[in-house]
Amino acid sequence: MAENQAIEFEDDRKAGRLLAVEDGAVVGFIAYFVLDREPRALVAVHTIVEPGHEGRGIGGRLVRTFYGLAAADGVPVVPLCPYAASWAAKHPDEAPAAPAEAVEAAKARLEADADLW
Repeated sequence: MAENQAIEFEDDRKAGRLLAVEDGAVVGFIAYFVLDREPRALVAVHTIVEPGHEGRGIGGRLVRTFYGLAAADGVPVVPLCPYAASWAAKHPDEAPAAPAEAVEAAKARLEADADLW
């Protein structure tokens, strides 16, 4: 896993992307959106690891970093992405469950705006 040390994470909030960057190239990302009104949250929609970079723990590190961003913002994560939801279920100490109202608000926003997928 020493090779993963070269990976940096960049939050492009405006584009709704948390990027995993290695040697200047994006090797993975989480697509997300922000619920900026109550109930506030960061909503993970997709976790992607680029071909040829799978099996290196990049997806898990992206999700862990995403939860760290949310914690720094003082908001929960709503993991609508199946990978992020699976990771959260395996790491409950690092991935607290989002309040039901945040989950409902995230699903409603996604249903109202298919472009967020």
